[in-house]
Amino acid sequence: MDPVIEAFTAADVRAAEGPVLARERAFAGGLMDHAAAALDVVVRRELRARTGRVAGTCVVGLVGPGNNGGDALHALARLAGRGVRAVAVLTSASVHAGGLAALTAAGGTTLAAVDDAPGERVWLGEAAAEAFAADVVLDGLLGIGARGGLRGAAAELVGILADLLADRLADGPGAATLTRPLVIAVDVPSGIGVDDGAVPGPVLPADRTVTFGVAKPGLLLPPASHLVGRADVVDLGLRPGLAEHRPAVTRLAPADVAELWPVPGPADHKYTRGVVGVVAGSGAYPGAAVLTVAGALGAGCGMVRYAGPEPVRRMVVAAHPEVVAGSTTDLRVQAWVVGPGVADDDEQAGRARAAIAHAIARGLPLVVDAGGLELLPRRLNPLVVLTPHAGELASLLATHDVRVTREEVTAEPALWAIEAARRTGATVLLKGHTTVIAGQAGLLTQAEAPAWLATAGAGDVLAGVLGALLTGRSADAVADTGLVPRLAAAAALVHGTAAWAAGPGPVTASAVADALPGVVRALVVSDHTAAQPVTSRVRLHTHHATRRVVR
Repeated sequence: MDPVIEAFTAADVRAAEGPVLARERAFAGGLMDHAAAALDVVVRRELRARTGRVAGTCVVGLVGPGNNGGDALHALARLAGRGVRAVAVLTSASVHAGGLAALTAAGGTTLAAVDDAPGERVWLGEAAAEAFAADVVLDGLLGIGARGGLRGAAAELVGILADLLADRLADGPGAATLTRPLVIAVDVPSGIGVDDGAVPGPVLPADRTVTFGVAKPGLLLPPASHLVGRADVVDLGLRPGLAEHRPAVTRLAPADVAELWPVPGPADHKYTRGVVGVVAGSGAYPGAAVLTVAGALGAGCGMVRYAGPEPVRRMVVAAHPEVVAGSTTDLRVQAWVVGPGVADDDEQAGRARAAIAHAIARGLPLVVDAGGLELLPRRLNPLVVLTPHAGELASLLATHDVRVTREEVTAEPALWAIEAARRTGATVLLKGHTTVIAGQAGLLTQAEAPAWLATAGAGDVLAGVLGALLTGRSADAVADTGLVPRLAAAAALVHGTAAWAAGPGPVTASAVADALPGVVRALVVSDHTAAQPVTSRVRLHTHHATRRVVR
């Protein structure tokens, strides 16, 4: 099972590459050779899976200036030597000379999409048609040194090809599978913000990304993370050079959950396992209380104490008879979950304020969601985890004199999550298809959830899961607040995995809550592999190919 994924900035990667490149005296066996070899392996596997053969297929590489273009050219040369029709579409007059020579020597074809580029001159529409007719398209237009997105001919070419691919997908999955080329990004999808995940212009959505050395932040950060597809990290031996650098973004893997999740021992009882206090639901939204409690119970806490109005208490106990319910927040708990469904109810809002004040005064972990976000004091601490969606984060920032729209948060979620954490002092879990967690331990993202999880009540279940996890690890969280963001990431991972277990296809928040015990059991108690999602838009796997350096 894959370990935690750590992404490093372009500057850190280049610094780590320096000593390795200094030891290389020739191309053979060097970093580019290893990268091209790994790319060749991935392409051939995909060709066999799609067509049942390698020879006689067609691979088109979109090639720009720089080393990513060189990687693509050398990979095309290798494929040409295996009987593949290998075509390079050049969008720059300046391309990697060694890669171009290798492709020419191997009998590949070179097309020039701009004046002064080597090869036969073609119009952009012709180049896009050539790529659209291929079995595989390699995107080697820009690398990690690029800034500001695609421009000029490269941007136009990607725009035309992306439209063709989108039209094919609109024809239906059967047509797309048979006639749509597979897109493989070389290192990163060209045009994304490598360090911040921004999408400033056109990007060709990738089905797979083969990234070199280590993961790059843009592969893990939204909105760019939605364009990456499955990603493979090719080990280039850069880890020693990165030892002194802090990862810019971290993503937990399923194997990490077992280390973070509280597992009871033979001497534990319901109180030592942790008691979660919940203030959720109202007369208008009673189901939010039921779902929040379901999330906490399904994640494995020792007990839930619920505080709310009498009609909601009846509903909670009817659904979960093990819950201790009352009207007061004067309770002994190890953590609080406050806010889901608390809206337009002065009585319940008063309980929410009291629970927030109780947690902060006593230094207890606290999860604040939905309506609770409007009841916060100005300054918090890292034990407080805020769980807004984009619109709620924009409203929260407005109370701290930061004017930003929901659309701006969606365009740069990591930026604004970090800003909210800085302004409030809390840990911020910004919900989305790729969830962003900002706190003392840096930046984390999780993307296990299917798009079907965007459904009413799902956030209530997540709040309960996180409350249970913080309750069971409350002493550790208080001693090391840097642990809190990792616990939040683990909760998001389990929540997303439970959505897959409840699916595939449409799911309800109740079904996700029902799936939680089985997911936790599989990830924490027994065989970890049993609960991994069937598929995910972003999955990173480490490709361990041998490499040698010429000395």
